[in-house]
Amino acid sequence: MSVSPRSERARRRRISRGAAVDWFFFVFAGLAAIWLAYLSLTESFRVGWWGLLVAIAFWVLLAYLVLPRLHRILTTIYVPDYFIGRTRTSDGLLGDPVNLAFLGEAEQIKAALRVARWTEADPVTLASSWRIVTSTLSRRSYGEAPVSPLFLFGRQQDFAFQQEVDGNPAKRHHVRFWRCPDDWLLPGGYRVDWLAAGTFDTAVGLSLFTLQITHRIDADTDIERDHIVRSLREGAREITVNVIADFSTGYHSRNGGGDSIRTDGDLPVVDVRAVRVPEAPSARAAGEVSA
Repeated sequence: MSVSPRSERARRRRISRGAAVDWFFFVFAGLAAIWLAYLSLTESFRVGWWGLLVAIAFWVLLAYLVLPRLHRILTTIYVPDYFIGRTRTSDGLLGDPVNLAFLGEAEQIKAALRVARWTEADPVTLASSWRIVTSTLSRRSYGEAPVSPLFLFGRQQDFAFQQEVDGNPAKRHHVRFWRCPDDWLLPGGYRVDWLAAGTFDTAVGLSLFTLQITHRIDADTDIERDHIVRSLREGAREITVNVIADFSTGYHSRNGGGDSIRTDGDLPVVDVRAVRVPEAPSARAAGEVSA
């Protein structure tokens, strides 16, 4: 059934009006957050020693409400909404570079990482967030510490693994994984199952762009990329690696926390399809009982 030009124009007007209303409230929320932070700052000078608490409240508003809202507004305008080899933060900022690709299933990747002495990170919850704060302050080991969400293909990582350094949760190797959409190809026509972003946390600090508490990363992301590949190949000889040379232009940039990053643009494609996934203990036990 054909659609008349008049009904098509009416549909477009409804969509554009809805988008305009959505944008109005989107921008209004950002301006309201700025005004709330301004009032908090000015009032902090009028309440004496209580001003310290008000100043802390101002920092919380600024770092976790105002600046993220501003970045969401601005990055919606100027950050491309298609694959450019970079992840994005929850605030819309460009995040860590995508520097690894994988062929195989999720359980094969996880099995290879566990053999290479990597630990799967806990999901971000209130309990795990509080535990990593206390562990960092007390310098106690937390081998399954969560990693912050980064986004690729419009969604956050499917899972993440890490290696803690010297029992210090402030320093760790870590890598996030995203399943590629069905029938999706990398630029140049390469087909892979997973993309990953690996970086090395060096310390805990404040984000340059949002002032939030975050991990700072080492600038040379290629070192971490090569460490991940080397540890996997040492743990499982059946893994093969092909490198897409100059997949992206080598560049210097900053990630979503304001840390400098640099890369030569090569993309290793790690093939774990020959990795055997260990049988689950419960399945083995069930087989023994039936025997």
